[in-house]
Amino acid sequence: MDKLTSTLGHTPERIAVFRALKVGDLLCAVPAFRALRRAFPNAQISLISLPWAEEFVRRYAAYFDEFIPFPGYPGLPEQPLDASRTVAFLQEMQGRNFDVVLQMQGNGTIVNAMVLLLGAKATAGYYPTQHAEQFCPDEQLFMSYPQDEHEVKRHVRLMEFLGIPTQGFSLEFPLTEADAQRAEALSAWPEITQQPFVCIHPGGISARRWPASHFAKVADALVAQGYTVVLTGTQPEQQTVEEVRQQMLYPAISVAGATDLGSLGWILRQSSLLLSNDTGVAHLAVALQVPSVVIYTTSRPEEWGGLNAERHRPIREAQATDPERVIEEAMKLLAYQGCKV
Repeated sequence: MDKLTSTLGHTPERIAVFRALKVGDLLCAVPAFRALRRAFPNAQISLISLPWAEEFVRRYAAYFDEFIPFPGYPGLPEQPLDASRTVAFLQEMQGRNFDVVLQMQGNGTIVNAMVLLLGAKATAGYYPTQHAEQFCPDEQLFMSYPQDEHEVKRHVRLMEFLGIPTQGFSLEFPLTEADAQRAEALSAWPEITQQPFVCIHPGGISARRWPASHFAKVADALVAQGYTVVLTGTQPEQQTVEEVRQQMLYPAISVAGATDLGSLGWILRQSSLLLSNDTGVAHLAVALQVPSVVIYTTSRPEEWGGLNAERHRPIREAQATDPERVIEEAMKLLAYQGCKV
C-alpha cells in the first residue's frame, strides 16, 4: 500500500500538486505526474502553478483535472507578490479540504511552511538536509531532497518514496491538430519546409546565453551543409534572435515571437536538430525526440540534460568557447538520425 493511502486510511480522492515554475521544470516532472495518475486513476488531481501553466494543464488533461493559479508567496521570485491575493488563495485552498498536497517545488526551505497552510489532510514532498536544524514536516511523507540527482529522476524518486511505482523516465509533449494549424498558418511555413531544417533557439535566461556570434557561426555552417536555419524564441527574445540573424553570412528564417508553445513544438518536431541554450525548449526537444545540442553555462547537464546524452549532446561552456566543437557535435547528430531516445 502506498504511504498516502496508508496515512489517510483511504485512497486519495482530491490531490493538489504544487509546482509553480517554468515550462522546462514542468516538463521534467511529467514522468512523476504520469506515475501519480497511474496510481490514482480516479482522483481529482489539480496543479497549483504560475498563470502560464493553465495551457500546460489543458495539454496534459490525461494527468490533471484542474489548474489553480498561484498568486505568489514571500521569497519565491517567479511571481510578484500580492499579499492580499496570497491570503485569499490560502483561505480558498483550506476550503478545498484536499486529501493530499504534494510539494514538488524544490527542497522546501521556503515553501514547506506555505504548503502546510493549504490545510490538506496529508502533505508530502521534500525537505532540505543541508543543516541539521532544517524542519521536516513529516518523516513518513517528506523525503530528503536529492540535491545531486537528475531533475527528472528526483521527482520519480519522490513517487517511489511514497510507494507509487515508476512509469519510466521518458518525457512527453502531446501535440494537437490545433498546434499544427497554427504552425502551418505562419507566413514562413512554406519556406521552412522546402528542405530539411534545423531550429536554433539562442534565448533563455541572460546568464545562460551563449554569444550571438557563436550561434551565428554554427548556423552558417549548417546552412552551408544544405539545411535551412529556423531561429526561434519568445517575444522578449526577439532582439537576441535578431542579433544572431544579423551576424550570419547566410539568410535564416525567424519565427521569434510568432509561436506559442504548441506551434513551436510542431515546428520543432519536424526539424532535424535543435541547437539551444539550457532553457525550456531543450526539454521540449527531449519530449519530442528531436536530436539536440545544448550549451550549459551556469547549469549542470548531469541535473538538467537529456538522459540520453548520445541523442541530446550537452556542451559545457568551457568546451564551447570555440564554436567548432558545437558544429562538430551538430554534424555528428545530423549524420546519424537512427539513434533512439
